[in-house]
Amino acid sequence: MEYTITPSGDGKYIILKVKGNITRQSAMQMNMEAHAVGKSMGIKRYLVDVTEARNVDTDTSTYAFAHLDMRSMEGIDRTARVATLVSPGDHTHDFVETVSMNAGLDVVFFTDLEAAKQYLLGDFPPRPGASVGQ
Repeated sequence: MEYTITPSGDGKYIILKVKGNITRQSAMQMNMEAHAVGKSMGIKRYLVDVTEARNVDTDTSTYAFAHLDMRSMEGIDRTARVATLVSPGDHTHDFVETVSMNAGLDVVFFTDLEAAKQYLLGDFPPRPGASVGQ
């Protein structure tokens, strides 16, 4: 698995581009690094591009990732807005979206890049149940 973390051209969000297989451990490593970059730049919005990646973890690990790791790990901004870009037809990330929403994270999945960017840059209210400001 490989990944890159870069600010968008306009500096309004962080882009995390992933290639290969994703597990709970690798996802946390990438997220910790991306959130550190975001914090250093004062950015709280993230575009996670997993169009060339597959979630190969178990449902139990995926649940723990959203409900334990992302909610309690020092350095993760739980008020961040995240747009995750997935490939049409790739359903390996579906459970990640479900458990992230249930964990109160503002994470929305898209198959269209422009829609994902619009969500990140828009003034939309956080996803229902998101723990914004907490």
